[in-house]
Amino acid sequence: MTNSDYDAVDRALAGRYSCRGFRSDQVPAETLRALFASAQRTASWCNSQAWQVTLVSGEAAADFGDKLTAWVTAGNPQVMDIDPPSRYEGVYQERRRGAGFALYNAVGIERSDMEGRTRQMVENFRFFGAPHVAVISAPKALGAYGAVDCGAYVSSLLTIAQSLGLATIAQAAIAMHSDFVHDYLDIPDDRNIVCVVSIGYADEAHAANGFRTDRADLADVVVGLP
Repeated sequence: MTNSDYDAVDRALAGRYSCRGFRSDQVPAETLRALFASAQRTASWCNSQAWQVTLVSGEAAADFGDKLTAWVTAGNPQVMDIDPPSRYEGVYQERRRGAGFALYNAVGIERSDMEGRTRQMVENFRFFGAPHVAVISAPKALGAYGAVDCGAYVSSLLTIAQSLGLATIAQAAIAMHSDFVHDYLDIPDDRNIVCVVSIGYADEAHAANGFRTDRADLADVVVGLP
């Protein structure tokens, strides 16, 4: 099968990974506009286009990360707009653990090193040094469907960014402190904080960028495939 459009999308999906170490260089404005203009074509339930993006860049992004990190490390309780998973079981827990252990191995953190694991976790709230932070929110009134629409939008952002030579990571950690995010960015309370997508250029020498997660076999996830 040969199809240049398919090949381009497949390359972008195959090449994309969650970047956990960014360079400080900002992305040109025209590239950011191209990224978000293309992502706006994402399909949504009844064309509701539930996503709203609050983009924070440069020094403002760094300040946001510093303030959020201080909030988290001060021990403030988690406040989430959307209920988290009640538990991970079976293969889902195995995949989650596998990704976590691969990261720790890449950055040289032993499984027993709880202090090191905490330091690495806190990097989530600094957005791994990304120069651009896109906070994604959805109307509370749209419930699960609004969140699903935002998930589709995030997937579009990640794939399009890869095709533009950008590095990204989608982070749910920010949603664990939705109260701070609402307040700091003046996002109305009638919207749910879903996640953040950190955007920039990868620091290829960063140890955290040196591993890749695997994917389940098609037979494990698709029933009835010819």
